[in-house]
Amino acid sequence: MGRGIALTALRHGYDVALFDVNSDSARQAASQAASRRGAGSSPAESGGTAAGATITVAATVEAAVAAAAVVIETVVESEPVKAEVLREIAAAAGPDTLLATNTSTFSIARLATAGGCEGRLVGMHFFNPVPKMRLVEVVIVPGTTPDHVRRCSDLAVSLGKTPIVVLDSPGFITSRLGLALGNEAMRLVASGVAGPSAIDAAMRLGYNHPMGPLELADLVGLDARLNNLNALHPALNDDHFRPPQILVDLVSAGHLGRKSGRGFYAYDADGRQHDVPLAQEGDGDEGDTTVKVTRR
Repeated sequence: MGRGIALTALRHGYDVALFDVNSDSARQAASQAASRRGAGSSPAESGGTAAGATITVAATVEAAVAAAAVVIETVVESEPVKAEVLREIAAAAGPDTLLATNTSTFSIARLATAGGCEGRLVGMHFFNPVPKMRLVEVVIVPGTTPDHVRRCSDLAVSLGKTPIVVLDSPGFITSRLGLALGNEAMRLVASGVAGPSAIDAAMRLGYNHPMGPLELADLVGLDARLNNLNALHPALNDDHFRPPQILVDLVSAGHLGRKSGRGFYAYDADGRQHDVPLAQEGDGDEGDTTVKVTRR
C-alpha cells in the first residue's frame, strides 16, 4: 500500500519521502515508483510538475516527516505497531502537518489516543492497487475539524481519487461489506459448493465486480485479511465476521496469497494465477499440500 500511495503521489506532482524499518524495501519501493511514474498515467500526470517530483528514502522517521505537509502511515495492520509508529510521527511532525492512517479496520479515535495525536489523526483508507483504485475513505471522529476533512478530501481529489467521508466505526463502510462477502466466499469453498475460480467468476460476471472476493483476498494477503477479521469480529460481536477455518488453516500453513505464491490460488514466478486442487477432508496423504475442505 505504501508503494502504491508513493507512486500515485509522485505521478501527481508531489515530492515523496519514504521510510521503512527495512531500508532495502524502502529503496526498492522508491526505485520502482521512480521507474513507473509514467507507466499507465495520463499525459498530464507524466509531464509538467509530475516530471519534476522527487522520491527519496529517509534514514529515520524524523527525517521523513520533518518537512512534510502530509504524513500517511501504511505499516502492517497491527494496532500496537500502528500506535507506536504514530507516536514517532506525531513527535517529529510539525504542528500543521496533516496526519493520516491507512488502516482498513481499526478505530481512528483509539489509534489517535494510543499514538498521542488526538485531534490530528484522520483515516485515509486507500484501496489496492492504489494507482488503479479510485476510492478513498476519509474516516473522521467526532470533533474532527472541518479543515482536516477539507484537507484530506482535497488531497484525495488531487491524487485522482474520489473521497467519501465516513464516521469512525469498526470496518468503516468498505471493510465491513467486503469482509462479509469474502467470508461467505471462503465458507462456500470450505463446504464444497464451488471452487475459488467459479465463485470469483460469478461475482465478476454476475455483479460486475472487477475482482472476485477470493482473488482480492489473495492480493491483499490472507494474513492481513485474518488480522482484519480478528479485530472486527470482537468489535462488532457478529459471527458474520468470525474468521473462517479455511482462512486460519491457510495462514497457519504459510499460504498468504500472492506474496507467498500460494493462497486460494497458486502463482507462478510471473505472477500468473492458477487454480489449486481442493481435497475433501480425509483425502490424500498426511503430506498433501492441497487445501483441505472442511465442512464447518
